[in-house]
Amino acid sequence: MAIALERFCINRKIAPNLTLEKFLHLVKNCGLSKIELRNDMPGGKVTDNLSTERLNALAAEYGIEIVTINALGIFNLLKDKSRLMENAEALLAQARAIHCKALVMCPSCNADDRRSEAQKREDTLVALQLLAPLFQQYGVEGYVEPLGFGLSSLRSSLLAQAIIGDSGIPYKIVMDTFHHYLSDVPQQDFDSQIQVENIGLVHLSGVEDPRVKGALTDEQRIMLSNKDRLASRNQVQNLERLGYQGIYSFEPFSSQLNQWTEGDIEREIRQSIALLQQ
Repeated sequence: MAIALERFCINRKIAPNLTLEKFLHLVKNCGLSKIELRNDMPGGKVTDNLSTERLNALAAEYGIEIVTINALGIFNLLKDKSRLMENAEALLAQARAIHCKALVMCPSCNADDRRSEAQKREDTLVALQLLAPLFQQYGVEGYVEPLGFGLSSLRSSLLAQAIIGDSGIPYKIVMDTFHHYLSDVPQQDFDSQIQVENIGLVHLSGVEDPRVKGALTDEQRIMLSNKDRLASRNQVQNLERLGYQGIYSFEPFSSQLNQWTEGDIEREIRQSIALLQQ
């Protein structure tokens, strides 16, 4: 399948030991131009120790577009609304300053979450409505990313799509091939109900580990291969068939990435893209 290179993006999680400038250089070396930044990297900051001005200059120099910041966490847990709003505003202000298109929002995923499914859905709806004025104020899009783990308070793309529809606010979904696999949504239901225009971004990773599905964690997420249990390539083919024309972002998580050199990272990116292009 022919997917234009400009539709591929690299999440910074793939390069935990590279400086931000080296990461930008690597992405450019791969012939790509889109990245996702994070607020959970070892340095603890979205832009490491770079000033906004320096990052913007480097992005312009390398021809790099910052697609998202990952992430506003536990956005649908409303125990402390003022703190949620403060965290959201800080990330949105940073996103605007670095010309970033969107902020990803991830749901609560905690064994201590005793809310009913109905309450989780209602709190997610309330949170989306509460945050909407801030997104509008800063001119940044909101991307809701369901997490397929059994403990997650928002597990599937279809549920996220329904709640966004109820909110009446133009949020988009991040569909993640790992979390879609875990969510156990029947493929027929997904194909008949998903509206691909509601997908703002697709996260890609692969899993070869043989443990049972319910035991899989982010630690098992690597890049794509022919042994991928998630069948991420098939998921991409299906999304293309359904008419998706958006961005695919590689987002491996395993701690083994700490051992990868720049050459390893570049090789894995090129191999994964080649697999998808077959």
